[in-house]
Amino acid sequence: MFSLAFIFLAFSFSRPSSEAKGTFFKDDLDFLKKHTKVIVLSSSNGEALVAVNPDIQGRVMTSSANGLNGLSFGWINRELIASHQNNPHMNAFGGEDRFWLGPEGGQYSLFFKSGSPFDLDHWFTPPPINEGSFDLVSQNSSQVVMKKEMNLINYSNFEFKIKVDRAVKLLDKSQVENLGIPLSDKLNWVAYNSDNRITNVGEVPWKKDTGLVSIWILGMFNPSPTTIIVIPYKPGSEKDLGPIVNDAYFGKVPADRLVITDRVIYFKGDGRYRSKIGISPRRVLPFLGSYDSANKILTIVHVSLPENPANYSYVNSMWEIQKDPYAGDVVNSYNDGPASPGAKPLGPFYELESSSPGAALNPGESLSHIHTTIHIQGEEKELNKIAQKIFGVSLEEIKKAFEKTK
Repeated sequence: MFSLAFIFLAFSFSRPSSEAKGTFFKDDLDFLKKHTKVIVLSSSNGEALVAVNPDIQGRVMTSSANGLNGLSFGWINRELIASHQNNPHMNAFGGEDRFWLGPEGGQYSLFFKSGSPFDLDHWFTPPPINEGSFDLVSQNSSQVVMKKEMNLINYSNFEFKIKVDRAVKLLDKSQVENLGIPLSDKLNWVAYNSDNRITNVGEVPWKKDTGLVSIWILGMFNPSPTTIIVIPYKPGSEKDLGPIVNDAYFGKVPADRLVITDRVIYFKGDGRYRSKIGISPRRVLPFLGSYDSANKILTIVHVSLPENPANYSYVNSMWEIQKDPYAGDVVNSYNDGPASPGAKPLGPFYELESSSPGAALNPGESLSHIHTTIHIQGEEKELNKIAQKIFGVSLEEIKKAFEKTK
């Protein structure tokens, strides 16, 4: 997740919304134009729109599948953006695709200074990914290219000198279908990816015994009572592949919020209960997503994976000195909610996240990670074909996933 959500004390989080309908893209765009230097990517017919903000750490803030009058898919923290204030713990600006770096916790953490306790008071998002802008390299109607150089020091006092190259690209139908997602003419959709590359621009190799970094992409979306997150996983025994899901981040997730079947994991994206899950390299598959049955929105995230993720080291973000700092998860989902009874949620929102392997790079070497987001709207008959192909389950199965837990 992005983890800490818990810094709501300094934040105020208002955004027009309703449980069934949400906000129009044009309204979010008007807001962003007033307060930021937003860039809009557009398909030739003007239906697929993506709002990108190099001045807000290069984030994709939101998108639409139905032009200016379509629903706005990204969660945006309007009040925080309008305040122009900086919170050194974390600026929860929102956005569907933001660039972060891991690990968050542990002896190689980028979010805690050496020797500090792993608690909220000492947790700080590294400034280059929390405030300020990414440098704009180029732009056209379908792509924004950005870059950023940064020096970061981890918990073990190792300094990383990093160049980040980040391109956000609007995808066409053939590019989406090349991912295995069939799109009929009866559907409205928007698809884009962020192509992220980190390069070791220092003079010292990045090694496991001094800590690695990973590319960490997080997408914040508007929750609803009818939104269910769906994560397919690689089947097999726990003896061979380990646990199906890691739900220990914020305490065990209740059974009425997390259901595991023989093919997929269902997780509520209602923004009403703070919880997080993760999938390990042994279990991960390249797709995850969600379905909002009220608005008939099927959201799919595709993650670029190495050929065999289990053979790679993924950084561990748990807030502790870790026995295995490379036993991290590849994909995560976070559902926002009050951190304690009566407290305000951070958003609310839900997140779909992915991470690259840890980057063991010699000087001059690079690691890349591509995170693709697709929103599809239309009749359930058409959406069902996609859900069955990508997730291996029908929309009816998704909608009924929690019926037995009531």
